[in-house]
Amino acid sequence: MTRNTLTLNTGAHMPLVGFGTYQVTDPAECERAVLTALQAGYRLIDTAQNYGTEAPVGKAVRESGVPRGELSITSKVWFRNHKAGECCASVLRSLERMGLDHLDLMLIHWPFGDVYAAWRDLEALYREGVVRAIGVSNFGPDRLIDLINFNTVTPAVNQIETHLYCQQQAARPWLQKYGVAQQAYAPLGQNRIGEMFALPAVTAAAAAHGKTPAQVALRFLVQQGIAVIPKSTHPDRIRENIDIFDFSLTEAEMAALRALDTAKPMIGTADQPARVESSKNWTSKEL
Repeated sequence: MTRNTLTLNTGAHMPLVGFGTYQVTDPAECERAVLTALQAGYRLIDTAQNYGTEAPVGKAVRESGVPRGELSITSKVWFRNHKAGECCASVLRSLERMGLDHLDLMLIHWPFGDVYAAWRDLEALYREGVVRAIGVSNFGPDRLIDLINFNTVTPAVNQIETHLYCQQQAARPWLQKYGVAQQAYAPLGQNRIGEMFALPAVTAAAAAHGKTPAQVALRFLVQQGIAVIPKSTHPDRIRENIDIFDFSLTEAEMAALRALDTAKPMIGTADQPARVESSKNWTSKEL
C-alpha cells in the first residue's frame, strides 16, 4: 500500500478513495458529479449494471480529458446475468454502454443465482484482458472462501458495507488471509450519517485535526488499508471526501472509533434468508 493506493493481488494499484454513483439516478446529474470528482482528483469511479449509471459514467470519463490509463473504472454484474455465457455478454454490453474498451475491475454484485458460472465467465474475460481484475461484492467469508476453493482466480476485491457502525472486524482477517482487498461501500453510514457524525469520538477527532466528521470516518477506514467509495452530488462534499491524506488519526483516536462498531449492517447481507427469498423479485435498470 502506498499513501493513497492499494496493491491488488493482480499487482495493479487501486485508489484507496473512489467515487460511488449508487442512487444518482438522473443521467445529467451523474455525469456532472463524476466530472466534478475527476476534476477533484478521484481516479476510481464505481458503477454497476443495476445502478443505471454506466452510460453517464462512461460519458464523463470520455469527456473529462483524464487519460484512460490513469483511471480505474469498476462495474458489477447483476445476478440475473449469471448464467454461463450471459455473464460475459452482459459485461460486453456494459462496455458498450460506457464507450470503453476494458474495465479495470468487474465484480459479482450479489452471491445469488449461478455464481460459479458467472465467475468462470469473468475468469475468461480476465485472461483475455477485457477486465483487468475481477472480484465480488456482498460476499461473506464463507461464500468467498468457497469461491476461491473451487475456482482458479482469487477475487482481487470484496466490496462490502463497511463504516463506523459496521466495521467488518470478523471478516477482515479472512480477507487478509486470502489476499482479497476490502472496499467499503456506504462508508459514511448512509441513513444514520447525522447520528454517527455527532458521536463524541468522531467530533473530538475532527476538532483535533481541523477536519470534518466525514473526513474522520473515511480516514479511519483508509488508515487501515480499507478502500472507500463515498458518494455525493454536492461539489464541496465531493472535494471534501478525498481530502483525507494530509492527517493521521492517533492510536487513541483509532481505538475510540473502533469501539463504535455494532457489527450490524444497515443495508443487509446475503446471509439473511428473507433477503435471499426476496431477491427473486429484484430487477435491474440496465441488463
